[in-house]
Amino acid sequence: MATTGAVQRVYEILFSVAFGVPDEVVFIWRKVREVVLVPAMNIAVIMCLIMSVMVFIEKLVMGAVSLYVKVFHRKPEKIYKWEALREDVEIGTSVFPMVLVQIPMFNEKEVYKLSIEAACNLTWPSDRVIIQVLDDSTDPVIKGLVRNECEKWLRKGKNIRYETRNNRNGYKAGALKEGMKYNYVQACDYIAMFDADFQPSPDFLMRTVPFLVHNDDVALVQARWKFVNARECLMTRIQEMSMDYHFKVEQESGSSTFAFFGFNGTAGVWRIKAIDDAGGWNDRTTVEDMDLAVRAGLGGWKFIYVGDIKVNSELPSTLKAYRYQQHRWSCGPANLFRKMAWEIIQAEKVSFWKKFYVIYNFFLARRIISHYVTFFFYSIVIPLAVFFPEVHLPKWGVVYIPTAITLLNSVGTPRSFHLIIFWVLLENVMSLHRCKAVFIGLLEAGRANEWVVTEKLGDMLKTKPDTSVTNKFQIRFWKRFHVLELVVSVFLLISASYNLINGGDSYYMYIIPQAISFFLVGIGYVGTFIPTDK
Repeated sequence: MATTGAVQRVYEILFSVAFGVPDEVVFIWRKVREVVLVPAMNIAVIMCLIMSVMVFIEKLVMGAVSLYVKVFHRKPEKIYKWEALREDVEIGTSVFPMVLVQIPMFNEKEVYKLSIEAACNLTWPSDRVIIQVLDDSTDPVIKGLVRNECEKWLRKGKNIRYETRNNRNGYKAGALKEGMKYNYVQACDYIAMFDADFQPSPDFLMRTVPFLVHNDDVALVQARWKFVNARECLMTRIQEMSMDYHFKVEQESGSSTFAFFGFNGTAGVWRIKAIDDAGGWNDRTTVEDMDLAVRAGLGGWKFIYVGDIKVNSELPSTLKAYRYQQHRWSCGPANLFRKMAWEIIQAEKVSFWKKFYVIYNFFLARRIISHYVTFFFYSIVIPLAVFFPEVHLPKWGVVYIPTAITLLNSVGTPRSFHLIIFWVLLENVMSLHRCKAVFIGLLEAGRANEWVVTEKLGDMLKTKPDTSVTNKFQIRFWKRFHVLELVVSVFLLISASYNLINGGDSYYMYIIPQAISFFLVGIGYVGTFIPTDK
């Protein structure tokens, strides 16, 4: 430490001599460093260590619950009543409740056929199901294609309704809210929801609806997402790792402890009465699904996550689409927490512990603190600490806890464990984007209510030449650059170089890969549209 401090003083002397800096300025700099910068760095380190411990405990508890469920085979069918529905000789198909299948879409040219076909092929009595396509498309050509597809299935005998509106107020929440107003919906007991890129298997309703039929206090049955394009490129494989952890650990632990988790907005079945009791759809944030889930959960309703039921979907293939998606998924929850914190505290139908879980685990630790500690500690504080030898970074906070958190995150997709380093690097880069989004959401700033639909490829790669796909997604050269990522990359490179030259703790071995990662994302060199098997 003393040697490093001596080196620091030598640098100050050389700098003052080389640039003719007066001794008074050097003295002032030393005082500012001693009185302001070093204490500020120590405080930052302490705060980051506290946040790291909070995130670690949260993930450890969730992992323990998930492990308990797996070891003791605590499947939903063992905890809740479940019995297959069968046609009755006397009353016929009336034993099956009326189900509304909703498919909201917006200019979904590449996937609209897939979702409508999957919905029409669901195994359920045809007189007990209504398929509702809520089309907010602004492109008249796409609108016509979707309408024609619905008419095609209508001629085949399917009870399908094509609904549009003359505005996009409230985006998806507005469309879902409008869809509930049609008279035929009043005859339905449950709603199965699928985004335009989701294709449920034919037995989806047969496996989910019985949970709602036989358990009057259950509001939602959520299925797991399965990704058809996970192996398309490294970026999609890394996304798969994060999403598998979300479902296998986060959703399963929430379902198994407080029967509460955030609705994923699709691949789930709701009890209409629960939606009505919670006040219906609300477009005050861009996470209308989470908003409804929190309100219903505070109303005493229970949620069930069934991981054995998987619904095919698609991951964003382009960096642009991924960034927009992550902005919405990070900004929306922060904005919702800002608007619902006091409402959660005042809730009367749930216990103190459930309220604590929603505030601390569900919102703070998982959706706010985890983003900030990932970016500020690993990408700012640790690299900045190389310039301040007086600042002590404990090994348990820099090495042991991050390693433990990384290993806990890897359990979702064991087959991709060899990609864990790439997962860490991309997560660190995306944490910059997520932190910015959380900040915007908490302050309800400019882009707090921005909604950009995630672009999907669907079967484009299978049905069209690779060159046409590439041309469709070509981006102007200057639009590929992301300034914030490039700035952080330069900062990290300077920190690593300084640490390499001066010796001491070998943080440069950790910082240099991060600098490269920020640089690659900064120049848009992430994501591809060519399958790995071509």
